[in-house]
Amino acid sequence: MSEQTALDVSGSDLRETRIAEARHILSLLNFDAERSNERSALVLLALLELRPEAEWNAAERPMLRTVQIMQWLRDVYGKDYKPNTRETIRRSTLHQFVEAGLVVQNPDRPDRPTNSPQWCYQIEPVAYGLITAFKRDDFSERLKDYLIERPGLQSLYAREREMNRIPLQLPGGKEVTLSPGGQNVLIVQVIKEFCERYTPNGEVLYIGDADDKWQVFEKEAFAELGVTVDSHGKMPDVVVYLREKSWLVLIEAASSHGPVDHKRYGELSNLFRGSTAGLVFISALPSRIELRKYLKDIAWETDVWCADNPTHLIHFNGERFLGPYS
Repeated sequence: MSEQTALDVSGSDLRETRIAEARHILSLLNFDAERSNERSALVLLALLELRPEAEWNAAERPMLRTVQIMQWLRDVYGKDYKPNTRETIRRSTLHQFVEAGLVVQNPDRPDRPTNSPQWCYQIEPVAYGLITAFKRDDFSERLKDYLIERPGLQSLYAREREMNRIPLQLPGGKEVTLSPGGQNVLIVQVIKEFCERYTPNGEVLYIGDADDKWQVFEKEAFAELGVTVDSHGKMPDVVVYLREKSWLVLIEAASSHGPVDHKRYGELSNLFRGSTAGLVFISALPSRIELRKYLKDIAWETDVWCADNPTHLIHFNGERFLGPYS
């Protein structure tokens, strides 16, 4: 065996040992099999910037974006996750780490918009203190104390996340909260500005929050209208029912996604094909400047509302202004 081969084997052994130790730590923290698998162990090592040859007490607490985690693992552990696995890492590992209190999101700016490219993660301080004590004589005792305290830590961070949510009062008085950023800022403007002017006395049957797709979902009201909502179907961002006109107003908040184009028009028509109420299609945009990007795409027989000109609608052809078509 050459000297270079021996070094490669040694490095491989160190990597495998460190990954196995990280998996063991996650299992001790009562994470399930998927949150204790190799991917999750590597994410933990990246968030600690713990190299294969380093001791656990040498771990750091960097703030890292998902792409930075993937890059670090590629450079240090030789694990080349493809770009399309980024969402798997975020949804199937980081999300659960956050919920368990092991990781905090955006400690530098808790109100960072959910669609921000700067969204980042950091090991929670108490968890960091425990993990860096791994292999020390007092680790078992510290682990026991940590597991006792963790429900309190989870509640604390849950309260902090809740404090940063956007309060919103729906027509009729019902109060909900939306996660900050993303299309939710525009959704708030839709409810407060558009609905007040163009769907007075309307009943909000659905709001899709960036964090919770089914933030508001009036299942029984949909059923009464003959609509069976498929949980796998891509809902519009807001659905409002105008009972006196028998209109179902389908609103797309096009700040992070596109407007109602011809493809989306067909999808929504199919999704709500059983509706006994007429369908009205609205594209809500932050501004007329934003509208310029989409002018060639917007479907005919739909309407556009821009939040920076809330008292006006832009009508795309058709025989009537703001209404359903048979």
